Amino acid sequence: MQLALGTFDTIVLILSIAVAIYIGIRASGKTDSAEAFLLGDRNLPWWAILGSIVATETSTATVLSLPAQAYGATGMKFLQLAIGYIVGRTIVVYFLLPLFFEGKLFSAYEVLQQRFGTKAKHAGSLLFLVTRNLGDGLRLFLAAMVVEKLVGWPFVTSALAIGGVTILYTYFGGMRSVVWNDCIQLVIYLLGGVATVFVIVANIPGGWDTLWKFAAEHGKTEWLQFYPPESVAGTADQGFWNWVVSYPYSFWAGLIGGAVLTLGTHGTDQMMVQRYLSARSQRDAGRAIFISGFVVFAQFALFLFIGVQLACFYSFQPETVFEKSDEVYAHFIIHSFPTNTGLVGLMLAAILAAAMSTLSSSLNASASALINDFYLPRQKTPPSAAKLLRLTRWIAVGFGVLQIAIGIWATTFDNTVIGNALSIAGFSAGLLLGLFSLGVLTRRVGQTAALAGAAVGLAVLLAVQFALPVWIQSNWPGSSFGVAWPWFALIGSSTTFLAGLVLSFVFPRSTAGSGSAVAPSQS
Repeated sequence: MQLALGTFDTIVLILSIAVAIYIGIRASGKTDSAEAFLLGDRNLPWWAILGSIVATETSTATVLSLPAQAYGATGMKFLQLAIGYIVGRTIVVYFLLPLFFEGKLFSAYEVLQQRFGTKAKHAGSLLFLVTRNLGDGLRLFLAAMVVEKLVGWPFVTSALAIGGVTILYTYFGGMRSVVWNDCIQLVIYLLGGVATVFVIVANIPGGWDTLWKFAAEHGKTEWLQFYPPESVAGTADQGFWNWVVSYPYSFWAGLIGGAVLTLGTHGTDQMMVQRYLSARSQRDAGRAIFISGFVVFAQFALFLFIGVQLACFYSFQPETVFEKSDEVYAHFIIHSFPTNTGLVGLMLAAILAAAMSTLSSSLNASASALINDFYLPRQKTPPSAAKLLRLTRWIAVGFGVLQIAIGIWATTFDNTVIGNALSIAGFSAGLLLGLFSLGVLTRRVGQTAALAGAAVGLAVLLAVQFALPVWIQSNWPGSSFGVAWPWFALIGSSTTFLAGLVLSFVFPRSTAGSGSAVAPSQS
């Protein structure tokens, strides 16, 4: 069964798409150079950058999977990760952000060139381009799958619609269009979330009183967990430290793992750094980064609360069983949302908005990395402003086509391959953070040792993700021990850092071709 789109719902959906295209065309009048296309002339207000940061890190999978987390046994405990996100962003503001404002940079990876050399910059930029486009192509696949199930459009049509609209407004308006559209898309999916809260409560027998009673009885409102539950605390493979390492929703995994993950995703990823460079000043960029952590906390709380509501709602329908808890939110939208009131159109617009905000940012950031890290350094004569702008726009289109192709290609994969590919795409945050840490915190490590350290970090992450679970099950069948995903960024960054430091004794730093140690600005 698909969503029944009435006339009013269709109007709401079409208007949301038309607004995105209109903003792109309107912004094109101010996009007369590559710098304007990629960085909005470095003149965007901090609050717009804040909205863009939050919308960019929120995909369709996030909007649908967060309620699924709270619907299941995790409850609101996922919210602990947001504490780590706030801590990580604070560190980014004070220690990493100054690096990007010391010179008139276009790319995060120019910092690696200043410290290590060209090969390090190319390695970091290439790692970003490969993992970002692979990951976002698969996110496009997931978003198109949702649209296919909800609306009944063929999968290829869904993928082309999402990707095509995103390419269109990104092509015309560049970063300015991306940021303003992100802000509108943030408002759309948050409005959809708030509307859902009231629609679900209206469908629960007894309303708010029943909901609060259910949440208290099932421990759904408990969101801080410092120690393992008594039921597992004394078992052989679930002592305190084993529990901390293997359980992804403890306070410690949220605080430490979430903070390090954010250092990687928001401190070294070109998609985020490009937003900071679009701000009017370092202070404005810092304000946007810091406050975005609290906005994400509130956003997580909203969608997790929807999951608690759904658990209460479906407790009155024991005959409704889900193979995957990710299906619960979509099921409620299809079967219980009032039709032809505009709410169904708003929810579909919210799902599309979450997808497009991530994809548009990816296209612009990928074009920036390719142009500034690979193309321009190889040009003996700088191209004219018009030629560079035209080339930059078409490169963004090319990455959009690539991501659509990856999304359609993913229909030939099974779920395991998609999950593993997304995991590998997430490795880049830890590896890049390790490289940046070597550049900022050490003086003796050179380019060869740093790159070799990153290779060791990647090997360790692959072993932890794929080889370790197989080894544990072969030696201790039935064991629940494993390394939880919030720790992957810490493992990748610390392994890269330590390996690079040790290997610097084998591959001493060359004084030629390597920059000086990078230190945060004191201004």
